[in-house]
Amino acid sequence: MAGGGDIGGDRAASGAAPGTWAPLRGWLLAPSWLVIGVFLLAPVGMMLVYSFLTKEFRGGVIWELSLAAYDQFIFDRGLFGDEPPRLEWTYITIFARSIVQAAAATVLCFLIGFPTAFFIATRPAHTRSAWLFLVTVPYWVNLLIRTVSMKFLIRDNGPLNEFLLWTGAISEPLALVNTNLAVQLGLFYSYLPFMVLPIYASVERYDFTLSEAAADLYADRWTTLRHVVFPVVTPGIVAGCILVFVPSLGAFLAPDLLGGAKNFMIGSLIEEQFKGNAGNWPFGAAASMILLSMVLVALLYYARQQIRSERAG
Repeated sequence: MAGGGDIGGDRAASGAAPGTWAPLRGWLLAPSWLVIGVFLLAPVGMMLVYSFLTKEFRGGVIWELSLAAYDQFIFDRGLFGDEPPRLEWTYITIFARSIVQAAAATVLCFLIGFPTAFFIATRPAHTRSAWLFLVTVPYWVNLLIRTVSMKFLIRDNGPLNEFLLWTGAISEPLALVNTNLAVQLGLFYSYLPFMVLPIYASVERYDFTLSEAAADLYADRWTTLRHVVFPVVTPGIVAGCILVFVPSLGAFLAPDLLGGAKNFMIGSLIEEQFKGNAGNWPFGAAASMILLSMVLVALLYYARQQIRSERAG
């Protein structure tokens, strides 16, 4: 009886332990909430406030509420602002170019990243770390240095053109710098590991006996890949696409250094508004909020679709 009482007491004590620590869980999350609040919510809140302020002629802002920044983004009212409003296609074109470039970078990273991740995940366990090291080691170098190196590589008298001229593949140097292709190469090179690593994590957990079962049912490799592998590793693919698309959409180093003024993207446009005394801070903040809103709407739509699919499943 005494022994049974002791056991029951031990169980009660162990069962009470989670309840004892429950009040402390909020405090354990406090450092994370503090970092999020200071380094994420506060800057975004500042941008939101600045987007509704008035531009000061010599730079900075006047603390008067106005929708002029958003109006400037959408409408063209002429040089002096006294003409009938017309749709401002300049900024819309920059946004469209940014979306296309980010989408193309995401597709290219997927086409290269998925086979790479699948190859690494199917290597012997003792060699996978070495393969992952080879994927990530170039990214130990600062992004600015890597982008400048890309520009050096593809310039008219750079190593790439010199090699192609030496092999006879081309008769004159290819003009790659200051083109959309150069920007695309820069985005692809910058964010490829963001696609490889999430897909690798999903493929590594994949049960390859499912592929063997599909083969036993006379499914060829492409059918197995499409109907067996892809559905299982979809979370990794989606995570990789988000991690590539979102930063590519707001990138400004690659467009600035590799694309030039004719290949502006939204990140470059925002950066220009905060440079020097001639910058338009409210307009830069408004463009930032429009970009942020687009990304949030896309992510919320995806999250909602995921919840519906999980409920349906």
